[in-house]
Amino acid sequence: MPHSKQYLIDDLSMQESWRLFKILSEIVDGFETLNDIGPAVSLFGSARVKPGEPWYERTVDLSRQLVEAGFTVITGGGPGLMEAGNKGAFESGGRSVGLHIHLPLEQMNNQFLSTRCDFRYFFVRKLMFIKYALAYVALPGGFGTLDELSEALVLIQTKRIKAFPIVLLGTEFWGGLVDWFRHRLVTDGYCNAKDLDLFLLTDSSEEAVAHIKRHVVL
Repeated sequence: MPHSKQYLIDDLSMQESWRLFKILSEIVDGFETLNDIGPAVSLFGSARVKPGEPWYERTVDLSRQLVEAGFTVITGGGPGLMEAGNKGAFESGGRSVGLHIHLPLEQMNNQFLSTRCDFRYFFVRKLMFIKYALAYVALPGGFGTLDELSEALVLIQTKRIKAFPIVLLGTEFWGGLVDWFRHRLVTDGYCNAKDLDLFLLTDSSEEAVAHIKRHVVL
């Protein structure tokens, strides 16, 4: 029995070692694929929004404006608002990047990608979003959108990365969260009031693009 237990430990250790190679392979592939995409903005939002719905069309328009301002558009490469972001960029003749994640319930990539990377590990994918974006725009979305937003905010807050523009687009959607930040996190001392300056809350795509252009040198 002791020998069997040791074999099991050795087997698990070998599996973890091979997993490290898979992780490294994803990182290298991401670096090589995305190295030349130029100045880019990452868009985050729900995969559940359908074409023709207001936020889908607003995201297409936002993406077009970003391309006209000289930016590549990066999304998660899936459906919904990710698709809308890629569509606006692709149809405007801009660079449209999708960072596609493999999920147990398979999420298909959308058809509007000029550059695509595939990932099995969320943390490697988030590294690529951070590394190659000069700005973030968070559109209405669920846990995934909140995860990406929180990652950027905490890295900037703790000065682990250089500060870049973050826009929360949609006051009706994001306003309650921002109020909670102000009346709970700041009031209770869990963050400083100046931390709320890390992002812009707006309803205007034009203001969002102007804010990014004002803080980014192309």
